[in-house]
Amino acid sequence: MGETTQAQHDLARRFAALHHGARPLLLPNAWDAGSAAIFAALGYPAIATTSGGVAWSLGHADGEVLALAELLAAVRRMVRVVNVPVTVDFEAGFGATPQQVGESVRALLDTGAVGLNLEDGVEHAWLRPVGDAAARIAAARAAAASAGVDVFINARVDNWIVGRMDAAALFEEAVQRARAYIDAGADGIYPIALSDPELIERFCRAVPAPINVGARAGSSSLEALKQLGVARVSTATRLAMVAYSAARETAQALRATGEFAGLDASFGYDALQRLFPKH
Repeated sequence: MGETTQAQHDLARRFAALHHGARPLLLPNAWDAGSAAIFAALGYPAIATTSGGVAWSLGHADGEVLALAELLAAVRRMVRVVNVPVTVDFEAGFGATPQQVGESVRALLDTGAVGLNLEDGVEHAWLRPVGDAAARIAAARAAAASAGVDVFINARVDNWIVGRMDAAALFEEAVQRARAYIDAGADGIYPIALSDPELIERFCRAVPAPINVGARAGSSSLEALKQLGVARVSTATRLAMVAYSAARETAQALRATGEFAGLDASFGYDALQRLFPKH
C-alpha cells in the first residue's frame, strides 16, 4: 500500500467543507482522465466519477461488472490530471464481506481519491439488510482511519430504485437506513432516484447529514434544491451519455450523408492538448 500525502489530507478536508457552503456542491461525473480534466478546467471545485461511464469506457456493462484493478487504474489517471478532490462511485464496495470492502477502500485511497459512494442495493434488484450495509460502511470508515485519510463516505440509499413497498413505508425505511449509515460512519446520504421536491425537503429535514440528489433534464434548479436543503448535486451517468450521444449522432449523420461538416468541434485539438502534461 502507498503512503498518503499531506496534499491528499488537504484535498479531503477541502472536499468535506464543500458540503457546507452557501450553495449546493455541484459535481460533474467523469468517466476518464479526459473528461475529468475538462470539468476541472471549467472551474468545478471537485470531480466525481460515474460507475456506468467508467465501465462503458473500459468495455463493460455497469453494475458491479468492472474489476477493481481496472477501476483503480482509471481513478489514478483522473487524479493525476486534476488538482481538485476526486470522489469515486465505488458501487457496493468491491467485496463480498465488510472486511473485503475495507481492503478495497484502502486500495482506493492509494489512488489519491478522497471520497466514495457506497450503495446498499445489489445489482439494482434488491436491498441489503440494513445491518450488513452499515457494517460495510463501518469497514470503509475503519480503512480510511487506518490510512490516515478523512475520506468523505457518501452512503447511497437505493429504496427509490428497488424498494418494494408503499410510498409511506418506503420513505420511513429510507430515513431509518440513512440514520443507521450515519451512525456507522457515513458523512453524507444519497437517496438515489428521489426527485419529488416535497419528499426531498422532508428527507433533508429528517436526516442529519448532507444530502446528495441526482440531476437530470427536468430536475429542480440548483437554487431550488438549495431551498429544499440539498447539500450536493451530481450528474451520475448523464454527462457521459450526452458525450456518447453526440458522438453517435455525428457518426450516424456522417455514415448517412457522406458529408463531413459534423466533424467541426467547438473544443478542438489544441484546446484539448493544453489540458494535459507532455510527459
